[in-house]
Amino acid sequence: MFSISLILAIFIVFDVKDKIQTFATENIPLKEIIVDYYCMFIPVYGNMFSPLFTFISIIFFTSKMAHRTEFVAILSSGAGFNRILKPYLIGAFIIGFGSFLLNHFVIPQAQKIKIGFEDKWINNGYSSDDRNIHKIIGPNEVLYIESYDNRVNTGYKMSVEKFVNNHQTYILKADNMKWDTLGKEWLLTNVFVREVTQQEKLDTLKGQKPVHKEKHTHYETKKLKIDFTPSDMWRYESKIEIMPYFELRNYINREKLKGSNLIEFFEVEQYKRTSFPFATFILTIIGVAISSRKVRGGVGLQIAFGLFISCIYIMLMYIFTTIATTGFASPMLAVWTPNIIFSFVAFYFYKTAQQ
Repeated sequence: MFSISLILAIFIVFDVKDKIQTFATENIPLKEIIVDYYCMFIPVYGNMFSPLFTFISIIFFTSKMAHRTEFVAILSSGAGFNRILKPYLIGAFIIGFGSFLLNHFVIPQAQKIKIGFEDKWINNGYSSDDRNIHKIIGPNEVLYIESYDNRVNTGYKMSVEKFVNNHQTYILKADNMKWDTLGKEWLLTNVFVREVTQQEKLDTLKGQKPVHKEKHTHYETKKLKIDFTPSDMWRYESKIEIMPYFELRNYINREKLKGSNLIEFFEVEQYKRTSFPFATFILTIIGVAISSRKVRGGVGLQIAFGLFISCIYIMLMYIFTTIATTGFASPMLAVWTPNIIFSFVAFYFYKTAQQ
């Protein structure tokens, strides 16, 4: 708790330094800065660093015991290394399971408030730069939008097309589409609808000829309900970081049906929420194993070695996360690879620990 509090205090100081001009010029209410931003900032980053600072704390505490030759006395009394390790693992389970629950159910709610504050005051409302947007909104149904403005929840030059056996049977065009927050539907203006009827199977022996009918309709305004909402145009970070576990899982399934090109980002976030708390167990075993032996150089050397291992773990985590998001590896395998590698490292240190 002390280690995480210390690093968070440093983070907050630097973050205030970077944003102090924005806070002052935008006249942001102090209550929103404290409650909606920094009170949400603390659990997000505190939980993020909990495995690493648990590891550093274990090394600091255990190496102090080893420096005072306490482990020699414990082992001489008949207690084995596994018995020494037991309370550490119980503590790791409490911290890891708490982090797991926070990652999947609590942190998304904090992120929702924090990101909302950032989009409102820091990102100037955030407007999507995407152009010529295509979305699969149902079986054989495609939505096209030329441009979209997140600030007013409005799309421009839109169309909805439906296909049957690769033949277009329906197309709707409108100058713009504006989200109705009360009705949870889109309000279209200057709408053109074309419905096509075709006879697919013909009896040539009876001399049947192909039937092709078109019905054209114009509307000044029209309401439309489709499987597409303003949240689908948020930044992908804003979408995935604010969703609890079950909501994120269902969202990924829906995006797979729509053919989204961001599936890897969503799956990386889903697997990372589980793999990162699990690292608490692995780092705990490594920390106890390397710091329970009294070594020349004292506590400082062991803490330095612990920081070195922490840096390697963070580096591997970011490398394999990047690999997953580029599509070169399975997101699940890539996210869990650092834990798999460090599991072998933990096993090595466990076997060579002072018995």
